[in-house]
Amino acid sequence: MTVTDKAEVVIIGSGVIGNAAAYYMAKRGASVIVLEGSEIIGNGGSSRNGGGVRQSARDPRELPLVMYAVENLWPGLSDELGMDVEYCKKGNLRLGKGEAHRKILQGLCDRSTAQGLDVRMLDGDEVREINPYLSDEVTCASWCPTDGHANPLRTTLAYYRAARQLGVRFYTRELATGLIMDKGRLRYVKTACGDLFEGDTILVAAGYSSRALLHTVGIDIPMNKGLLEAIVTEAEPPMFEQMLGTAPADFYGHQTPHGSFVFGGHTGMEPYFGEYAGDGLNPSQAISAPTAARAILNFFPRLKNTKLVRTWAGSMDECADKVPVMDRPAEVPGLAVACGFTGHGFGIAPAAGLLLSELVLDGRASTLSLGAFRYDRFARPAD
Repeated sequence: MTVTDKAEVVIIGSGVIGNAAAYYMAKRGASVIVLEGSEIIGNGGSSRNGGGVRQSARDPRELPLVMYAVENLWPGLSDELGMDVEYCKKGNLRLGKGEAHRKILQGLCDRSTAQGLDVRMLDGDEVREINPYLSDEVTCASWCPTDGHANPLRTTLAYYRAARQLGVRFYTRELATGLIMDKGRLRYVKTACGDLFEGDTILVAAGYSSRALLHTVGIDIPMNKGLLEAIVTEAEPPMFEQMLGTAPADFYGHQTPHGSFVFGGHTGMEPYFGEYAGDGLNPSQAISAPTAARAILNFFPRLKNTKLVRTWAGSMDECADKVPVMDRPAEVPGLAVACGFTGHGFGIAPAAGLLLSELVLDGRASTLSLGAFRYDRFARPAD
């Protein structure tokens, strides 16, 4: 077999997770190749998300990672990577309407405070003291003052650029189609172009596409493809700096530094997209943006005359238990996996990238445990 290129580590997927892992590995002196199937770096969910850097309402398994990132990585990330990622640490309001939402939010608060997170409940008047633009329909919210948001596209590209400066070799238009074993160990990645890449370790971090690729070596991660869509408005005068969400997690948004709003979430129309959702790079739907806009006006009537500039949509790799897999499956020596982030990956990306670098280069993560993200947690328990 003729090898196109080889390195200590070959990473499949140039999203924010793959790029962050590449950066932290290269920072330690490892040789790294990153393969991207499209012609654009960060072409999937990494550049199509709401940009939340959220600790509140996290699964307890993810919370230590994002808390570590907020304390140790996000604040200095722009300086470290040499590019402004527009990180803003001004808090997160998770909004509720009525008693049912209050119960959801209280439960989320209780689980988070049990792990040491500063988060508390507010009534409607207290919410509007923080954000006076919210409507009277908001009757309660959870408030985490250390949450925030950042620019997902700039963050993904900042990791890419910094990794390249450290010698990481990126190949675009190299769609990985198979993993090849050699003498009982994973060694090669085959691409649709007919190229072959060799690595001592292969890290599969390709979102939902990871599932089919992992099947080629007998590994299956229980994931589905989920569709999310966001809308972007024209620039408005500064109104608020917080990240926003809702108790049922069907809405999120923030105002960007240049004034536009990015709002997204579930519209309720996703089951009706059918074949029109397709596998395109931006499967936006004419039925979903108006639905989202009407829902947003329930929270922000002030925006009723604000124009929409564009929409974007993308798929997420929704794992069966809603948290990712980050592991080295024992069944396939030489393989590492990072997928199933279920739309939560952006905020934990710096910590995930750092921990994956330790997992790959040292055999185990040392800064924090990755035990909760093992591949074999889905195995059927013994009778």
